[in-house]
Amino acid sequence: MASRAVFASTVLVSLFSCVAHGTSLPLQKRDAIPDYALTYAPQTYLYSGEEYFPSDIVEHLAHTVPKVNFSAVGDAATLQTLNAVSTDAFLTSLDDPDADPRADWMTSVANKPDGDGLSPAPATIIAVNKADGFVDVFYFYFYSFDLGNKVLGVRFGNHIGDWEHSMIRFKDSKPAYVYLSAHSSGTSFTYDAYPAKTDDGRPKVYVGTGTHANYAYTGEQDYVLPFGLLHDTTDEGTLWDVAKNFRGYWYDGSAFTSAGGVGAGGQTQDAEGLDWLNWLGRWGDEQYPDDDDRQYGIFGQYHYVSGPTGPVDKKLTRTDVCPSTDGCDIEGARVASRREAGDGEVYDEYRPEFDEFKQGLDDNDVPYSH
Repeated sequence: MASRAVFASTVLVSLFSCVAHGTSLPLQKRDAIPDYALTYAPQTYLYSGEEYFPSDIVEHLAHTVPKVNFSAVGDAATLQTLNAVSTDAFLTSLDDPDADPRADWMTSVANKPDGDGLSPAPATIIAVNKADGFVDVFYFYFYSFDLGNKVLGVRFGNHIGDWEHSMIRFKDSKPAYVYLSAHSSGTSFTYDAYPAKTDDGRPKVYVGTGTHANYAYTGEQDYVLPFGLLHDTTDEGTLWDVAKNFRGYWYDGSAFTSAGGVGAGGQTQDAEGLDWLNWLGRWGDEQYPDDDDRQYGIFGQYHYVSGPTGPVDKKLTRTDVCPSTDGCDIEGARVASRREAGDGEVYDEYRPEFDEFKQGLDDNDVPYSH
């Protein structure tokens, strides 16, 4: 049963009045990500049948070029040069995302975590001091390709580049709340009510196959489209321990500072600089036009959609636990989920039009499951 997140929101409203007016927040400068942020870092579980694994943003940049209106506006960027690229740009793949099989850098199989949960692809951890003992720690996961789900065999929502995150709000160095991003929204919990933790108190985060949406439960997770339902599928598959390899930063509402990292991410981040974190462009291709052979759509849903913006655009200075400005409900009980994977469903009133649409794809030999 959900309850309004009055405690966290009320305490922080006055502290964040400056955010609402666009001014920066005071930041107590720290040299490193706090120990508690790593002690309680999520244990992230990729689906056992996952085909698109964590990616290194450096490699992603090397395989893309910035484009505006589908025209290149420069060569491939690096982390050092990215913030000089127009914020109207889309980091556009140099390889066809619809090729079968897709390029190795998209699947990132080489970055599949090992038996200890270590991925060669660094995660990104950003801590935000909210004052009065509150600190939000964002754990960002990046994947070079997002494989959308299927509705009655037809796949929707593929895109290049995929930033997802979980966030733990700490109060006086103790975990108080957890937020998990999933598609355009997410789910919030009190830490005490969070349904899946390790023996040492780390939240378990289950990643939906292909889409990489984050959930607190295993099984089949529904999410709503205008014309029906789609389903993400999660299980306790491959462990990804982001605390073993990450780039670490502090953010004060206007500027990032380096907090150092661990593993390969920590070894390279000083040379990479901070400017890339401020870039507001898109980390993948622009949605393909209707006359592109790879594109199809119905009811506002498309085979290929635009890539996402990066961490700075994920409401890091949010007041509530969740990023929505319409209030924040905290889950206190299990949300029901089915246990078996399956295609999405179409509401009855839309079924005739959808069937006609699918028949048109068949008649024109359009491959719609890739």
